[in-house]
Amino acid sequence: MRLQGKVSIITGAANGIGRATAVKFAAEGAKVVACDLNTAALATLVDEIKAAGGEAISFPVDVTNKEQIAAMVSGTVSAYGRIDTLVNNAGIVMDARLQKMTEEQFDKVIDINLKGVYNCTKAVVDLMVEQGSGVILNASSIVGLTGNFGQTNYAAAKFGVIGFTKTWMRELGRKGIRVNAVCPGFIDTTILKDMPEKVISAMEEKVPMGRLGKPEEIANVYAFLASDEASYMNGAVLEVTGGVTL
Repeated sequence: MRLQGKVSIITGAANGIGRATAVKFAAEGAKVVACDLNTAALATLVDEIKAAGGEAISFPVDVTNKEQIAAMVSGTVSAYGRIDTLVNNAGIVMDARLQKMTEEQFDKVIDINLKGVYNCTKAVVDLMVEQGSGVILNASSIVGLTGNFGQTNYAAAKFGVIGFTKTWMRELGRKGIRVNAVCPGFIDTTILKDMPEKVISAMEEKVPMGRLGKPEEIANVYAFLASDEASYMNGAVLEVTGGVTL
């Protein structure tokens, strides 16, 4: 198991890519720390992981709330003594064209998708430096590479996450910490549940593979990047899109 014994924090773990990542990491031997605001879904996730023979705990975490983040980090260290991996997965969308986007829509997406990544990384980085090892994995997006109609806020955040990744890999690489980003394309998660079928079909048509991605396919990439198999990967920005271009 490629993540045997590694203590791995995953934000936004209740659903979608975060949930799939938690399940995958546990199956690979990691001690999973699942974080989200949906405590009921977290409890179900932890039960599922334990039933499969894995190890997991959970914390209610709003990534804009530094006190909750601090409590999670403290609780993780109390339980396991170290932190090996942080997967900054938590994120939201609040789409609108620039002319119709409200300040609330812009600020909320930036606060969660960009500032939240900063908050969580800031909370674990000193411990990782002290350990002399660690892996930080940031969720960007194909939109963070190309931009997208109606996503001023989301594109700005995901571009920013790539900027974090490129900066932190320079600052932290010599301290034993690797920082990489993953850019998913169109993934079949609950975020699509309210979209009309014709919109989803149009998304599929843009993908050379002819289908949406599965959360597990992103989780597999995170698991590789978190493992020692990716020991010389630092500052990478990996597209996992089925070849889609926007």
